[in-house]
Amino acid sequence: MQKDFAQLNYYEMLDIKPDATALEIRGAYNSALQMYQSDSLVSYSFFSQKERKEILAHLEKSYSTLINEKEREIYDNELIRLGVIQATEKKAAVKGPVSIFDINRQKDTFGMMKANNAELKAKISRNQRIREIISQQEIRGADLKEIRSELGVAIETIHQQTKIRLDYLNWIEDDKIEKLPAAVFIKGFIKSYLKCLCIEPADEITTRYMNYPGRKN
Repeated sequence: MQKDFAQLNYYEMLDIKPDATALEIRGAYNSALQMYQSDSLVSYSFFSQKERKEILAHLEKSYSTLINEKEREIYDNELIRLGVIQATEKKAAVKGPVSIFDINRQKDTFGMMKANNAELKAKISRNQRIREIISQQEIRGADLKEIRSELGVAIETIHQQTKIRLDYLNWIEDDKIEKLPAAVFIKGFIKSYLKCLCIEPADEITTRYMNYPGRKN
């Protein structure tokens, strides 16, 4: 989870397994492209234009390598040689594509949430417990869950607006760190989560979440 994006292997960049089919690779790549578009809620506010450009370049290289059967074989053999993956992981895949994000799978509720922003901000200003959590130096997933519960927002609503997978949102709230993807993704998830609930300062709180001692492997 502590790896930078550039340190991930091509499968990790696309969040797929080494036995992924061509269909899975295309699906993951298309979802990743949507994530890093300039109008993406998940990435627009925490990646600079330069960082987004670099990530897109890595994704393009990952896709072009893995979608080419010959180049993928060469790449896989190198990963096996380095002990990154096992030869047994290369069995044929039978499942359909599953991406980090559920892009376009749910009805977009952005307009509805935007209309509720004023109400959420009013609740935050009146709720002492939320203010106490926001002021903590250490922020855990359980704290985020408590804030969401205090505001009366269903986790499915956050899922629908941000397109972050529901199981990832549950693992964040339950502090199941070992099940989450690379830190480069988690940082964006947390910031989007906070913005969805109108919690500020999102950047600072996200940093406190990422720096929580229990999160470091």
